[in-house]
Amino acid sequence: MTPDKRLLKFPVEYPIKVVGRHDAQLRPRIDAIMVKHAPDTDPSRTIARPSGNGNFIALSYVIVARSREQLTALATELAKAEGVTIVI
Repeated sequence: MTPDKRLLKFPVEYPIKVVGRHDAQLRPRIDAIMVKHAPDTDPSRTIARPSGNGNFIALSYVIVARSREQLTALATELAKAEGVTIVI
């Protein structure tokens, strides 16, 4: 990997997608984690896309990332959240 592909310059707008089992509590649970780690996140700008059969939902956010440590902590907590299957 070339150096410029692995280095982010902070702050930076950073997209995050969370895929999980569709239930009534998933979205509020993920919104709370996002706001905890990126307080300026606006959950109303989240794009939610259900799967074809409605069993899963993909939630897409764009945050202002301030550090690599912030992104690592956010991704770790999202991956451990109940109902989450993938964090991209």
